[in-house]
Amino acid sequence: MNQSILLLGNTGQLGQELQQILTAFECNLHSLGRSQVEFTQPGSLCQAVDEFKPNLIINCAAYTAVDKAESEPEIAEKVNAIAPGILAEKAQQLGAYLIHISTDYVFDGSQGYPYQESDATNPQSVYGQSKLAGEEAIRNVCDRYMILRTAWVHGCYGKGNFVKTMLRLGAQREEIRVVDDQIGSPTWTGDLANAITQIIPLLSPDISGIYHYTNSGVASWYDFAVAIFDEAQHLGFPLQVNRVAPITTAEYPTPAKRPSYSVLSSTKLSKLLGSDTPHWRVSLSKMLSQWMKLSN
Repeated sequence: MNQSILLLGNTGQLGQELQQILTAFECNLHSLGRSQVEFTQPGSLCQAVDEFKPNLIINCAAYTAVDKAESEPEIAEKVNAIAPGILAEKAQQLGAYLIHISTDYVFDGSQGYPYQESDATNPQSVYGQSKLAGEEAIRNVCDRYMILRTAWVHGCYGKGNFVKTMLRLGAQREEIRVVDDQIGSPTWTGDLANAITQIIPLLSPDISGIYHYTNSGVASWYDFAVAIFDEAQHLGFPLQVNRVAPITTAEYPTPAKRPSYSVLSSTKLSKLLGSDTPHWRVSLSKMLSQWMKLSN
């Protein structure tokens, strides 16, 4: 992997995970975050790419405040739609590859069986619409790209995610109410980052396109929460919770509409890599063990 790589979004949970892994490889890594690049400013993005002239751009940066995006659509569009298009244009000019992270929110969740890359999109939120616009911007101008859609991402790094929220609440409350009618596949950033590093040596115009990557298996948010507390208790995390109560989406209204079913089929990428994705429960245990080590 002797090439120049520009990693954008290094303060997020996936970006930090990738940075940890890529530093161990023989590559010229340039890793930038919000303090070095303003993702709402095209000039700042262009300057970063022009400075390093990478062979590969990995864009992990995104506006991910799903509910807040409903009241800040302009910012979501700049970061999730316009910025990826700019990166795609620069990649095309340089003859570089672009790996861009997208989301299950491009689907409406009405299908009821795993979404394939070719299935019709129909985002139901500002966040989902902005992410789909980013995908389209890349596809319109870039010949060498891989759009990786993922879902229900959690990891040790970054500000917060569902696992960290559950453990914080579980240390404070005896009962926690969690939505049980939204179904997806929890995905550990450690597995996703490892998959990306496996993809890099395989990049070629022949495999350009959209791919899905999540951990295998399905769960509701309620199932995920129960598993989090089971694994955390086994590892010795401090918990007060003794009951997780299932509730409906209607009982927990949010500004942005979530897909009720957002399981993604990872078959296409699994064939490319020659292996199936790990089960979410196994990866959850690894994530919690890693987090405990980092916290001590």
